[in-house]
Amino acid sequence: MTFAIRSATPGDAEAIHGFIYELAVYEREPDAVEATPESIRAQLESDRPPFECILGEEDGVAVGMALFFQSYSTWRGVPGIYLEDLYVQPDHRGHGYGGALLAELAAIAVERNFARVDWQVLDWNTPSIDFYASVGAEIKRDWIPCRLTDEALEAMAAKARS
Repeated sequence: MTFAIRSATPGDAEAIHGFIYELAVYEREPDAVEATPESIRAQLESDRPPFECILGEEDGVAVGMALFFQSYSTWRGVPGIYLEDLYVQPDHRGHGYGGALLAELAAIAVERNFARVDWQVLDWNTPSIDFYASVGAEIKRDWIPCRLTDEALEAMAAKARS
């Protein structure tokens, strides 16, 4: 078996969407996926795509991905990468593909002179936490993610207009 990593193109929208859905099922949120292959394709075709994605392929078939976008560190004063999703299909785990995708993402950050790669992991996802710790990632338990969406987002935006 040959494993290779390449940048995703708009033609990979179906595979990317499939991985997003599979990850949502694993994370117990399959109904939360609103993205479609069409929306992913359109975003990748845009002048300024909101994300980048690298695909891991085994014998030319996509078996995993790292989907990411640029972030910024005010303290360091330079950009970084935010890893939104790292996913390898269950039948292809245990071969080092996740580590290879993460290493490629680190190489992209270094090539671009970025300060860091950030991501989140669910607190119950022990296999992933153990994997991330094994590659030297700092598990930050003192930062709590916050998010505004839907009605709360609209309500906060309304305050800016009042």
